[in-house]
Amino acid sequence: MNGQSPASLTGNGITPVQQMVSSCSGAFITSLFVTPLDVVKIRLQAQKNPFPKGKCFVYCNGLMDHICVCENGNSKAWYKAPGHFSGTLDAFVKIVRHEGVQALWSGLPPTLVMAVPATVIYFTCYDQLHSLLRVRMGDYADNAPPLAGALARAGSATVISPLELIRTKLQAEKQSYSQVTHCIRAAVQTEGWRSLWRGFGPTLLRDVPFSAMYWYNYEKGKIWLCERYNTREPTFAITFTSGAVSGSIASIVTLPFDVVKTRRQVELGEGDAKKLSGQVSSSTISVMRRILTQDGIGALFAGFLPRLIKVAPACAIMISSYEFGKAFFRKYNQERELRPLHTSSS
Repeated sequence: MNGQSPASLTGNGITPVQQMVSSCSGAFITSLFVTPLDVVKIRLQAQKNPFPKGKCFVYCNGLMDHICVCENGNSKAWYKAPGHFSGTLDAFVKIVRHEGVQALWSGLPPTLVMAVPATVIYFTCYDQLHSLLRVRMGDYADNAPPLAGALARAGSATVISPLELIRTKLQAEKQSYSQVTHCIRAAVQTEGWRSLWRGFGPTLLRDVPFSAMYWYNYEKGKIWLCERYNTREPTFAITFTSGAVSGSIASIVTLPFDVVKTRRQVELGEGDAKKLSGQVSSSTISVMRRILTQDGIGALFAGFLPRLIKVAPACAIMISSYEFGKAFFRKYNQERELRPLHTSSS
């Protein structure tokens, strides 16, 4: 039989493997569009305040945040490249002109090793859970998207968090894999298995509520727009708009958690790089208290506009690319199922 086995198809008419391929392609497309914005932002930051050894900064490829540690004496590092920029647009033009267009994606490949699997796990788990919960919850099916989103995000973060910790150690301390393995074993023996999930609390505090709100608003927005424009299947424009709006809402509401998560990630990264991890208390509550004491409550809402500019297009591009991929495979599967019928009838 040429068609897919009905048992292998999900409620969306595609297989889990096809969902993974769709989310993987969406992840690459998102990173290609969003990464240049963050590269320019980091270059402008480095121009204003040069990064010393052990300094950490957050690098976002549109899929997830990564902590990068500045290397000692490495003047060839992409974030230390010479250049004087008067603003964002000027930075774009000069980077392309003097360093080549590929410089807009500096530092991207190493982060994709973590970001792409995390995205694939997240989106595939969401679709699987959403289909399952929508059937099981009956009259409460409207609550399936936020619950599926929260569970999918918690699951993907749980899997990726230890791997991201290893990546940061490799970069910060220039250790071999065997040395990192030894350090991790020592940490587990002295601090327990929880040491592999350091900084996990703030990640969940931001990402789980974000995902719950995002998927609830996205699914509602998609249905509303389909009804408004009298279409059964959501178009690319509908998914793009729903993704941008729902991402914007979720990013605004969870902004204080993002500030705390970023601050703690940076403290942990710099502590590892400078061997000072025991001198600064980096529990979630202590970080929040320190921000409130030193900078006031307004600091919890710092970076409102940059976060919105980063998150809204990333969410829009990712979900519209993902939905486009699913629609392509759905049509492909339907055509494969109909092909034997046409053959037998002829």
